[in-house]
Amino acid sequence: MSQGADHHHGSNANSPEIRTEALEDLLVEKGLIDRARVDALIERFEHDLGPMIGARLVAKSWLEPEFREKLLDDADQVLKDEQIQGAEIEHVEIKANEPGVHNVVVCTLCSCYPWALLGLPPSWYKSPEYRSRVVREPRKVLEEMGMSLDPDTEIRVWDSSSETRFLVLPERPAGTEELDFEALTQLVTRDSMIGVAEVKA
Repeated sequence: MSQGADHHHGSNANSPEIRTEALEDLLVEKGLIDRARVDALIERFEHDLGPMIGARLVAKSWLEPEFREKLLDDADQVLKDEQIQGAEIEHVEIKANEPGVHNVVVCTLCSCYPWALLGLPPSWYKSPEYRSRVVREPRKVLEEMGMSLDPDTEIRVWDSSSETRFLVLPERPAGTEELDFEALTQLVTRDSMIGVAEVKA
């Protein structure tokens, strides 16, 4: 696993990113797709469909204990109540980080992921390396991704499947007591809701 916030897994000619870009260039050149429409679709997934939708759920749970309780107890009902719909969220479970317990999400079989809550999955999430290693050595993987946990912290790894998607409810960082909903929402990142990063004030 590579270090740093971007978690890149190489940029050689065989990387998925390079191949995807080459394919997109070819399709645009042949007039089969319009680059502006592709960019608009990516923008929509990254900003309108997620991860801001997930971030808003997290921020609301930090501010409203009753909402937090409902979210942890029955996320599916909360999503219905909030009129949140979209791909890959037929059944979602929320796992809350708390002192002494840290949650991290993976899909060991493929790359099941709550698109409608988190937007496009990062390339490292789909990589065989992450999918195999985070189950066997989660602490080491998290350290390589820039996250150091207390040695006494229990790490729980949740394996997403076609039946169930998981989302991590990160701990609210200290020093944010005066922040409102919008400000808190801006602090929450996609990676923190996967469990590979902490929310920083």
